[in-house]
Amino acid sequence: MKLALVTETFPPEINGVAMTLGHLAAGLAKRGIGVTVHRPRQNKSDSPRVGGPFDEVLHPGLPIPGYAMLRLGLPMRGTLLRAWRVNRPDVVHVATEGPLGWAALSAADALGIPLASSFHTNFHSYSKHYGFNFLTRPALAYLRWFHNRTRITLSPTDELNAELTRDGFRGMKLLSRGVDTDLFSPAKRDSALRAAWGAGPEDPVFIHVSRLAAEKNYALLFRAWSAIRAAHPRARFVVASDGPLRRKLERTYPWAVFTGFLEREDLARHYASADVFLYPSLTETFGNVVTESMASGLAVCAYHYAAAARYIRDRENGLAVPLDDEAAFLAGSLALAAEPRLRQSLGLVARATAENIPWSRVIDGFARDLSEVAASAGTTPAEFARNATRLPIRH
Repeated sequence: MKLALVTETFPPEINGVAMTLGHLAAGLAKRGIGVTVHRPRQNKSDSPRVGGPFDEVLHPGLPIPGYAMLRLGLPMRGTLLRAWRVNRPDVVHVATEGPLGWAALSAADALGIPLASSFHTNFHSYSKHYGFNFLTRPALAYLRWFHNRTRITLSPTDELNAELTRDGFRGMKLLSRGVDTDLFSPAKRDSALRAAWGAGPEDPVFIHVSRLAAEKNYALLFRAWSAIRAAHPRARFVVASDGPLRRKLERTYPWAVFTGFLEREDLARHYASADVFLYPSLTETFGNVVTESMASGLAVCAYHYAAAARYIRDRENGLAVPLDDEAAFLAGSLALAAEPRLRQSLGLVARATAENIPWSRVIDGFARDLSEVAASAGTTPAEFARNATRLPIRH
């Protein structure tokens, strides 16, 4: 099988969607699938990888306004048509809904190539965080139109599949997430790094990893951190990420350490050198950082949805508080600051949980879904929906 994976974010960009797609592409290639990734060029020095498990084709792109570190691909329909006429893929998988993704939909339709897609980001729910509430419904309508042109749309949780189905999305299937427990491990704990943060062996360190943007609910995170700091002056706070809000947050909270984006090995060392991960976001489709934190042996406090709902058992391997209950989130955060034994016990069981979330199972399921779509060439999406095999796969 030959797969064209079209995405506007991919490594070396650093974010959860890019890392997920990198894992999927490499895993499919190792299973004998011929993978070609189409993505925007990220900077002048960016070039297609050589000698890797899959091929890359780089297209022109532009920075996203307000997100200079992320790029939109341009609508390269003609380029894709020419490429796919010469080297026709069996299936096109579109992972992002920007101009390059739209061009892939149009080109694949014109050539009669079966299409699959995945839903990674709740863009329609971001509007209210940027003062554009009036765009929520049009954004959702565009996303529904976009994904309903493909034979299946994959999302990371059953809850999101059900929500999108209620909103009129068709062909929803599950594509969960794995976690690399060799990379993210308590064994990466570094006492010298903790000392650089001003933390002694018994001092609690709170770490946060996520894009520093308005939709991530940083007002609540820093309310929690400020309350912890007042009650436990020896606590330390680390933000291992970057984004549009970084400069503002650095000015407002000079007592926190802001590292910027880190390479994966260095990020793993930072995770493992902390003790607690607080995650107040309400706009995630999954939240890979939750499972990365668990794999690193951290006690996690997060709202009960997305990754936390799937993997955290409250008071057993983390704290999963009721959705949008700020008082419960603050109480859980303070409890983790005050109770060293609770932190340690939750972290130990969190690590054990993460060891049972392998990427291999996820990639195997993804390969099966793509094979079904590829085999449907010559049928319409409606015929595929009627005839598709419904396998009881939980991947």
